[in-house]
Amino acid sequence: MRIVAGRWRGRRLEAPEGAGTRPTADRVRQALFDMLWHAPWGGRERVEGALVLDAFAGTGALGLEALSRGAARAWFIERDRAALAVLRANLMACRVEEAEGRVIAGDATRPPRAESACGLIFLDPPYGAGLPGAALPALRRAGWVAPGALCCLETGRAEDMPDLPGWEPLAEREHGAARILVLRDTGA
Repeated sequence: MRIVAGRWRGRRLEAPEGAGTRPTADRVRQALFDMLWHAPWGGRERVEGALVLDAFAGTGALGLEALSRGAARAWFIERDRAALAVLRANLMACRVEEAEGRVIAGDATRPPRAESACGLIFLDPPYGAGLPGAALPALRRAGWVAPGALCCLETGRAEDMPDLPGWEPLAEREHGAARILVLRDTGA
């Protein structure tokens, strides 16, 4: 697994052993960032200079990809100990300073109060656990969601979608076993 584009293009990322963490594949990350960059509701400004939250961060691949492509700052929320160790190692390998990226050991369904509202949110919870419906409202209540924010949600292809009030679907793509949904905060 590698960073696809930007200043760290080609940088190899580590992943924890076992099936506990399922990193987003390089080709799925490329497709997602192509959508963010080129869609009518997207554009470079959705990534460049953005404040980013990578919830259920795992290896941190999504947040690191955003930083590599010019995001201003990223927060990574992860609770699994093995994933946290690999996440920290990946940030160190990319020489991410504390002012640019911060790891928060915690649960995205019960997040700490936000340091800043983020305009770009990556949500990649374990498939089939029903976590998007719990995490998005919790992140909003904790102040992580900026008005009009985009949320890039990865779920299993066959997974039933939860009701997500306050989020407008903009795009949906399927890649292998994964489904990517891009949602926009409506403030409702």
